Amino acid sequence: MKNIFAVAGVVIKELYRRKDFYVLFIVTILICLVMASVNVFNDAKVARYLKEICLLLVWISSLVIAVTTTARQIPAERENRTLLPLLAKPISRTELVFGKFFGCWFACGLTLLVFYIFFGALSFTREHECPLLDYFQAAVMHWFLLGIIVAMSLLGSLVFAAPSSNSTICFVVIGGILFVGRHLDQIATSMKEPLRFIVNSLYYALPHLEFYDLRDLIIHNWPVIEWKYILLALLYATAYIVVLLTGACLVFRRKPVN
Repeated sequence: MKNIFAVAGVVIKELYRRKDFYVLFIVTILICLVMASVNVFNDAKVARYLKEICLLLVWISSLVIAVTTTARQIPAERENRTLLPLLAKPISRTELVFGKFFGCWFACGLTLLVFYIFFGALSFTREHECPLLDYFQAAVMHWFLLGIIVAMSLLGSLVFAAPSSNSTICFVVIGGILFVGRHLDQIATSMKEPLRFIVNSLYYALPHLEFYDLRDLIIHNWPVIEWKYILLALLYATAYIVVLLTGACLVFRRKPVN
């Protein structure tokens, strides 16, 4: 575990030295400034629309940061010729994979924390209410969603040749899951066998990322979700993260590092 967290710490420091984190931070500030203008319209519905736009921008920004940051981790080590010296130390390939994962995942969690603090503070000053449990549930679910995305991107970085192709394919897969994957069971009902069985199998095999979208909880100030359902969703995400990381370890074990 010591080696894993050492690698994770290096990844977090590297992310903060690059422009990615600062771009997301600036976007967060701009979103907060938009929230500060809610009272200009003096309409609760407009405030909800603004909150929806702000959360959508943050979701897009967090997905971009998670995919692009993770996609370049191992390829950059190979390109900079630091992968062999790193593995020559008392660190295994499995520890390197898990270290890269935890580093990217924790870094994404810190950026989300910054956003939700600013968003919640300004929302409180304008709406005079701060549903802390709603924000907590939304942030935790969002973070575990990014855990699946980071694990997926890490596996893709070991399969595809370039970070650009890996990022593009990951974005296509994520978009397909979010916009099409949730409807595959309904699409399968109009198909004939064996195509129906294939589509249904794909529906249950894909990670349902829409489970972790709790934006409506914040936008409409709905009551918190029962914790047993939150726990089941987190276990569901953890299972997919373990499967994806296991696949990454198996691929990396057979992949030449020179």
